[in-house]
Amino acid sequence: MGQGQSDEHGSHHVSTEQLSHELALRFAKKCFTPLEITHFKDVFKILADEQDGIQYWKEETLCRFLVIPDALGPGPLIYQMATYLGAFPFPSLAPSILTIEAMLKVVVIMTERYGTVLKRGRKDRNKLLFRSLAVFDRRMSSVAEKPSQEILDSVRREKLEKVDTSDAVLEEARIQAAGEEPASARGFSIDKPANDEDEDEDDDELALAALDSLDAIEVFKYDQRADTKIHHAQIPVDNFRRLLMLLLIIAPLDSQESLSRHAQRLTPARIESLRQVADSILWSFTPEQNAGIVYHSFNKIIPASLPYMFDGLNPLFEHFLFSKNIDLSKRKRSSASNNPMTSPTTSQVPDTPLEPLLPREGDILSLDILSQLSFFIKGSKLFRRLRPLYLGADAGFSLGSIEQKVFNWRAPSILLVSGTRLGSAPDGSRERAFADSLPPKRFSDGASGNESNGKVTFGVYIDVPWKHSYKEAIGGSDMLLFQLSPLHEVFCASTLSKDYVTFTKNGVGFGCPPPRAKAVSGLPSHTVLGPVSLMLDSSLEFGVFTHDSTGGGSFHPSQTGNSDWQDRFEIENLEIWGCGGDEEAERQRAAWAFEEREAEARRSIRMGKDKEADRALLEMAGLVGNHNASGGSMG
Repeated sequence: MGQGQSDEHGSHHVSTEQLSHELALRFAKKCFTPLEITHFKDVFKILADEQDGIQYWKEETLCRFLVIPDALGPGPLIYQMATYLGAFPFPSLAPSILTIEAMLKVVVIMTERYGTVLKRGRKDRNKLLFRSLAVFDRRMSSVAEKPSQEILDSVRREKLEKVDTSDAVLEEARIQAAGEEPASARGFSIDKPANDEDEDEDDDELALAALDSLDAIEVFKYDQRADTKIHHAQIPVDNFRRLLMLLLIIAPLDSQESLSRHAQRLTPARIESLRQVADSILWSFTPEQNAGIVYHSFNKIIPASLPYMFDGLNPLFEHFLFSKNIDLSKRKRSSASNNPMTSPTTSQVPDTPLEPLLPREGDILSLDILSQLSFFIKGSKLFRRLRPLYLGADAGFSLGSIEQKVFNWRAPSILLVSGTRLGSAPDGSRERAFADSLPPKRFSDGASGNESNGKVTFGVYIDVPWKHSYKEAIGGSDMLLFQLSPLHEVFCASTLSKDYVTFTKNGVGFGCPPPRAKAVSGLPSHTVLGPVSLMLDSSLEFGVFTHDSTGGGSFHPSQTGNSDWQDRFEIENLEIWGCGGDEEAERQRAAWAFEEREAEARRSIRMGKDKEADRALLEMAGLVGNHNASGGSMG
């Protein structure tokens, strides 16, 4: 018993630097292969600066390696995030110096490889990313600046007392991951805390899981006293806008694809387009009410409307695991020469051309809107997987055109519609007829965001093939109804009602019940609108989006606000894009060919090879020949 008390007392003397070192060792051993560790070490050391025997990365080095576009200006923000994550799981050590151990933790967190070590950690990193982006008040900022020098001094002391611990950590991890016997055993003998379930609401679950894996929860809780409460922090609006623009650029990135491919297309017009899309997302966090993005709105909006927004960071930081200097084919080709080693960011082989992200851009769907869609629809369903089925500007605005071009697509599809809000009083006979077909308007227009011209864009992800739905609606639980501008909102399918999609002669509805066959006596024959719904009229000239915060329909109401609104708008563009590849397109072509053969067969009358006999038969039927002869009496 006395021994247990001694161990418990000794656990408080274990420094945060030692625990951070132990966590880096576990990450290196459990989250990477030996080859990946070799690549990582090569990438880090070639570009590292050195001072007093300590190798580290500067902001310029990190931004140059990741090819962060200067035109967008997010470089300092990415460096800020890295210096915070490098101190994980001890916020009091942030901002950290980006040593090889710190960068290892940054890569683990950014690529979400921590699951093999942090068994109790949630599979998201949103709270940790918010902390890395947030700005605290001056008192807390000054406290957070001190550990950076402290950790540098600690690393220097270790450098003098021992061999290079960074190399030792990674080398031992590589040996153990390869199944070899390590040279020495490492670790700490620390008792588990007696009560680790009494967690403060501001404790980061990933950090708690990290320290739990090291049996050091109590040390973490002690360190938390130096950390600013998360609810007192905000992300500056301008910083978040710059991050959003970068996330839109890297959304389609592959792990071995350089960001320079996409950065080369950053013309002034493209940057303005990125800013508009980023502002639509930004306004979802209601910055007009706050000086910055607070954690409450960040934590509600991202899971509900932007669940995949940070996915582009994974392939971006996986570039640390691909050093071009260790490429075996290049080493063979250069073995006869004595050329110095090139930078891991410089390729000796020109990049191979990739298939375009879109076969063509539409009037609504651009590359930036495509990236916005990938923030809530998995990118594997979108990038290089969309095909234009119906473009209103080309095919004409009619239900018949939609039926002809879309109904044979046997895979999910995405409908996008944009237009301009109608005035409070109908202007002209067509607007008046549309208003008369709807129930009286009970809600005001939706928020305007940065759009002063009344432009709106809505969309639907349809998870089933299209067909007529006179008796019952079609669709499934994976459907999504969404607004892209002026605000970004996503409304998931509900099981309270299954009126997901209706396609009838009266128009196209999403979240609206099928129209009645006959008007009920004594009731007006208005179009029935669902609590959360989108309806396009039969002429595809007008549309209406309704949001009733009480819900109860086929789509859940907004998870981020309780306001009610209704936007009635004149349709300007309408597009339907198919989600699928060559196989789905071939099935559609086969269905079109079959329908064409059937139509040709119906148009042709083929009665036999004897044309004279066929003609005589037709004359007897009175279909051809002399029709003036009088018929016999029936009487």
